[in-house]
Amino acid sequence: MLIAFHKPWGILTQFTPEQEGQRTLAEFGFPERVYPLGRLDRDSEGLLLLSDEAGLNSRLLDPENGHARTYHAQVEGAISGNALDRLRRGGLDLRGHRTKPCQAIAIQPDHPDRDPPIRYRAAIPTSWISLELTEGKNRQVRRMTAAVGFPTLRLIRVGIGELQMESLGLESGEWRELSTAQRALVFSGDADRSPSAPRKSASKRRSRSRHRGNRNLDRRRDS
Repeated sequence: MLIAFHKPWGILTQFTPEQEGQRTLAEFGFPERVYPLGRLDRDSEGLLLLSDEAGLNSRLLDPENGHARTYHAQVEGAISGNALDRLRRGGLDLRGHRTKPCQAIAIQPDHPDRDPPIRYRAAIPTSWISLELTEGKNRQVRRMTAAVGFPTLRLIRVGIGELQMESLGLESGEWRELSTAQRALVFSGDADRSPSAPRKSASKRRSRSRHRGNRNLDRRRDS
């Protein structure tokens, strides 16, 4: 099975805490033997995939397959055209790693406020950008925006491949098993896909069954 989960802020992408009091995936009632495909940092939110199938992790994360990941980042300051150009061009030096070219645009999304809220500074505005990457180094989005002068305050992964979180209708903390068509959207960028094969549009069907984790409990690598 392949599961899509809307990961809340403050959740470790693992089932066992490293320290007492940490929140993990264990509180959300997933089926046995599933594991996360890739990671999202504790302070990041959004689309996380889990599966009990062998081989999916390497298939999804192998850079040769070029699976895109789309993020919405709320940054400190009003993002400039020059900063967006630098993000798009690539070549940013992140401690020895040079970033690849990517898609980067300014956006005005309608995301609900985060709980807890982001850091607020009355004299400094914030703005949102959308980034689509085909690589996933440790904390890459945060390091990229900081490198062009706009630190990330909030980070939400909204898409993997052609699967968009918005089409799933999941609230924070909810999960659902993906249909065959939705699975195909996740892996639509596989290198072995015929170059002439048309890309499928995102499914708008929503599952009638949603799963919400236990909210009574208190309370790593994103791109």
